[in-house]
Amino acid sequence: MNMRAAHLAFEPVDALAALCKASGDSLRLNILRALANDSFGVLELAQIFATGQSGISHHLKVLAQAGLVATRREGNAIFYRRALAQSEQLGSRLHNALLEEVDGLQLPAEVQGRIAEVHSQRAAASQEFFARTAASFQAQQDLIAGLPQYRDSVLALLDSLDFAATATALEIGPGDGGFLPELARRFAQVTALDNSSAMLELARMRCAQDGLGNVALQLADALHDDYPAADCVVLNMVLHHFAAPAEALKQLAQRLKPGGSLLITELCSHNQSWAREACGDLWLGFEQDDLARWASAAELTPCESLYVGLRNGFQIQVRHFAKPSATIGLRAPVTGQQ
Repeated sequence: MNMRAAHLAFEPVDALAALCKASGDSLRLNILRALANDSFGVLELAQIFATGQSGISHHLKVLAQAGLVATRREGNAIFYRRALAQSEQLGSRLHNALLEEVDGLQLPAEVQGRIAEVHSQRAAASQEFFARTAASFQAQQDLIAGLPQYRDSVLALLDSLDFAATATALEIGPGDGGFLPELARRFAQVTALDNSSAMLELARMRCAQDGLGNVALQLADALHDDYPAADCVVLNMVLHHFAAPAEALKQLAQRLKPGGSLLITELCSHNQSWAREACGDLWLGFEQDDLARWASAAELTPCESLYVGLRNGFQIQVRHFAKPSATIGLRAPVTGQQ
């Protein structure tokens, strides 16, 4: 057997060796821990771990070669996230066991603090955008996916859930308030929450115009401030403005009453980076599997899903996630295409 044939014969072992090599460094293990429910760019990871960009890039290359991280392009930036093990591939059990062990680790306090700083920087950029562009934001949003393009799909899903007459709703990021009249007709009390006073003023004008007496507007941070729990939480084209979407779902799940529903309207993953500049998007949509995985981690049950195709190359996903209840049965998952 020549040397080339001998090398080929040991390629499966090489794959296991790459996995073992990748896990044999404390910084790489901490990177995997940081990527548990988030994705970061190289510069962000360099900031989080107080390490030079070239050093972080080297460690990410080793992790990628072992299949432990995957990349996603967000405009001109590349973001890294943990890769899920493929059950049919050699090493999948080792891969899963490694991540399970990593998730039991506690990141150093200073690393946790720098992750919080990165999230704060993302959030500040989003808040600054809305303060600057509130008056023109809806027109820009309509270039991608305006409310008329998905309203009927959300309402059909909402009406199928048969909420009690006394049920309450919470809308996060109501924009100019265009969806609030629909919620006000269906719920006894509606709370609309926004961290932008300029955007909230637009919603206030809509409520006054339509005489929405059962809608309360609140200037607050959806992840940190206090506000009432609700039977239904609605996010229409909002999740891509959150600094840490997976953590946002976990926090919002805690604001749901038992048996409640979380409705999310979002763009599917896309590569049209102009949306960042035009609409202040932090994320260029989301993979369907990511939303389901994050919701499951937040102890929510994936239910109905609708997908709405748009002519301009975007696709909207309308998702329903339910919070388990001892007295309310959950519906079987349903998928649809419009």
